[in-house]
This record gives sequence, C-alpha cells and structure tokens, in this order.
Amino acid sequence: MILVVGSVALDSVETPFGKAERVLGGSAVFFSAAASLFGPVGVVGVVGEDYPMGELDFLARRGADLAGIERRPGDSFFWAGRYSYDLNARETLETRLGVFAEFRPSIPDAFRQARFVFLGNIDPVLQLEVLGQVRSPELVVCDTMNYWIEGSRDELLRLLGSVDVLLVNDAEARELAGTPNLLQAARRIMELGPSYVVVKKGEHGAILYAEDWMFFAPGYPLEDVFDPTGAGDAFAGGFLGYLSGSDTLDREELRRAVMYGSAAGSYAVERFSVDRFRELTPLDVAHRVEEFREMTAFEHRLESAADV
Repeated sequence: MILVVGSVALDSVETPFGKAERVLGGSAVFFSAAASLFGPVGVVGVVGEDYPMGELDFLARRGADLAGIERRPGDSFFWAGRYSYDLNARETLETRLGVFAEFRPSIPDAFRQARFVFLGNIDPVLQLEVLGQVRSPELVVCDTMNYWIEGSRDELLRLLGSVDVLLVNDAEARELAGTPNLLQAARRIMELGPSYVVVKKGEHGAILYAEDWMFFAPGYPLEDVFDPTGAGDAFAGGFLGYLSGSDTLDREELRRAVMYGSAAGSYAVERFSVDRFRELTPLDVAHRVEEFREMTAFEHRLESAADV
C-alpha cells in the first residue's frame, strides 16, 4: 500500500482556456488519482460538511481506501486561483482553510505498515507527526513549498533528515539550498538527508538527482492544456504508483518511475481538476511512457563521433 497524507480540497480555477467552480482539488486527491491506477492507496485528510465525498467514488472503485478522510463540522479547505496565458504564473484569489486549519493527521492502523509514504505539501510539523505513526516504510517522499522553506525552515530541515526523496520545483530547490545552480542545490539538499531530489520544471519536465547520477524527463508535448493545478502531485502519484509494483528501487526502476510520473502529470493538465483520471487506465499511462521513449531514444555511435 501507498500512504498519502495531504489536503483534500475544493478549487475554483480560471485559466485562459476555461473556468471550473468548486471542483475536486488538494494534494492527496491528485496524488491518489494517479497512484491508484497502479495499486492500493490509503488516503488521510480532512473535509468539511460541504465536501462532495461521492465524487471520490472513482478512487474507491480503483482500490483507494478513503477511511482516513475525516469529516468534521465546518467548511472544507477552499482555494481559488487564476493562471496567466502561459500557465506558468498564477494568482491566488482566495484561500479558506476551513477545517484544514486544525488538521492533525491520525493514521489508521491498517495504513501504518504502508510500503511507501507520500507527505503532501502541508506543515512540516504535521509531516513529522505522520512519520512518527508509520512503521519502517521502504520509501518516504515529501513535497514542500516556499511558504514552509521561509516560515518553518528548522522544522523542514528536521523532516529532511527522515525522508528519502524530496520533490520541489526549481525555485524552491534554489531557495532551500541557497544557490542559483540546480545541480549544486540538489547536492546541498541531499547533504541534509534525502537520497534523491526531484526538481519539477512544469512543462519542461523533471530532473531526478542522485549522489552520482541524474536523469532528465522532458515534458510531454500537448495540444490541449487546460489546468496545471495538481500536476506536481499527479507526478508524485505516477512516480510512487509505478514503484509500488516493483520489487527493487534500483537506478533503472527509478528512471522508469520518473517517466511514469511525467506521464501522469501530463494527463493532469489536459482537463480541469482530476477529470482526466476518471476514465484513465494503467495501459493509457504505459502507452504515453512508450511515446516518451520513442521521442527521446537514439543510438549513439562512438565511431561516428570520432570522425567529427
């Protein structure tokens, strides 16, 4: 099982290509929409009385266990935002934490032996509390953001000593490490604890950094891009979802996992909310990974290079 702890939210999103009001959102939802394509997921979060839990039935049908989602009196976490034309910059229009403001993750006993753990983008204090409730996971992956890097740095640094993979975008990696060079930033972050750093670069793909090697996954070229919200969490879902079916975590499997993460992230942006995942199948994702391979593979002949 994969355990995910994060936000379960409602979003209102406006892009140059459309608008969606009060649709499913949150890190735990986007992650689960991707990861549940590959194996069982235990979801931990909190919602208010206004949350349409029935809209998560598609996750339950795929084997996601939603027993860890608490419903409390009050309103659910709500976020509203507007994206610019290139979708790389967004403006937050409204944030209402609702019941999420008092969220204290309580991990059900059935989830505590999860093989993999994904700590969604929440307070690092809460992420540490989650790690205190699980039993020897094989791989712990966490996400964070500038808000926590700036406001909870000490707690975040303590957390990094207990995680295996950190997922951040390039700006977050630079700020956390205090250097503009991404390679140097990744190395400095790994010195803090993680064995791997994944730098998400939006439409330009992602880079996996390890101690003595790295791997770059390009962004998938899309004609229809509607909403980038949650693409990073979908990446994490594809990444860990693929690994959940693997018996090893060697270099080749991690490289393939990055490609599955990139494929899942590319599907996320094709519709608003998690709508693209509702009818998606593992075979669909595998076909897109194969397209990645066809677009990037080439044969290198050393004898030809020597003649240049």
